[in-house]
Amino acid sequence: MKLPQPLIDLIKTGRDAHLVTMNKDGSPHVTIVWIGIENDEIVCAHLPRNQKVRNIERDPRVVISIEAPTKSDYKLTEYAVLYGEARITEGGAPELLQKLARIYIAPDAKFPPMENPPPGYVTRIQVTRIEGVGPWMNASE
Repeated sequence: MKLPQPLIDLIKTGRDAHLVTMNKDGSPHVTIVWIGIENDEIVCAHLPRNQKVRNIERDPRVVISIEAPTKSDYKLTEYAVLYGEARITEGGAPELLQKLARIYIAPDAKFPPMENPPPGYVTRIQVTRIEGVGPWMNASE
């Protein structure tokens, strides 16, 4: 799915995103992640092979929610909920985290704050459905 420009604009503001993956027992696992966009996919990085990485390796279904800094005409907080299929690629996490740190922390931020970080993992999410309240809802209609 091609991401609508209002959603791309929201993602570029550096708002924290909530990534939901599925645990082995079917229960949801929620974490906050930094996200970016590469080739119309949502991307996020992880240094260790943590629970969310293992969950995606087992079950690619994910959901991301992002709260916007804006209000609708009805004075509701705008937000986007992105449903999709994820895949994990090995390596590239420090480079992606450094790129995202310039948005999420500061233009001159150094992240990860360690020498020789592990190569880590990058999650790449193909969005299949968009829900929520905001201009991204009408952008693809």
